[in-house]
Amino acid sequence: MCPLAARALLGTDRMVAHCLVVETERDGLVLVDSGFGTRDVAGETGLSFAFRRFVGPALDPAETAVAQLAALGFAASDVRHVVVTHLDLDHAGGIADFPHARVHVHAREHAAAMARASFKERERYLRAHWQHGPKWEVYTEDGDAWRGLPAIARLRGVDADIGLLPMHGHTRGHSAVIVRDGERWLVHAGDAYFHRATIDGGRVPIGFSAFERAVEIDARARRASAAALRQLRTSYADVDLFCAHDANEYAALGGR
Repeated sequence: MCPLAARALLGTDRMVAHCLVVETERDGLVLVDSGFGTRDVAGETGLSFAFRRFVGPALDPAETAVAQLAALGFAASDVRHVVVTHLDLDHAGGIADFPHARVHVHAREHAAAMARASFKERERYLRAHWQHGPKWEVYTEDGDAWRGLPAIARLRGVDADIGLLPMHGHTRGHSAVIVRDGERWLVHAGDAYFHRATIDGGRVPIGFSAFERAVEIDARARRASAAALRQLRTSYADVDLFCAHDANEYAALGGR
């Protein structure tokens, strides 16, 4: 994505939308977030002119999750589960490319996306992304915890150590996704924050700060989520934490 005036406002020329694919022993491929999908690229989902003008998504067929998986030798049917941090259009656009997968999401997020009760939610949730009728798996916190934080530590039908870590505020049911990677844990924080300085303690570019406030559903919850992630990073040396849209933050993990 190449937002308008990105260098001046965001301190970077581009943003990304990180998707992870996890190859498991028993559960096939598990996709964490799905980015834009093939129907977005084809102009079939109703991405607004304003979104395309100001956010500047490349909408390159080769960048869709399903195309990148094909380049690695996998078929769409190899993806048996999709775990979404939330259902915003740039995170859930690709779920229709994996129609046989179960889609795991927090219950509050699912309810918000189905209701689209506010103007913000009508802009961010596109019904076209789930008109194929996904196999939803929805969750609420029921006593599980991970590193002292409320969590959904086990996903239905998933044997691998992958779970949801509720981090509400950006949306009503936004969650981070935790994935065990050998002796370490990956934490895909989604849009709980947008720039690494939120966690590292530096200065967040003004454009990111303004955008976070403009799209948040619950400001207090969003700030609490960011604080919880900062504490997580400080307290545990085996955690690799990254958000959805900061390419530099994720690239820095490449040597670990």
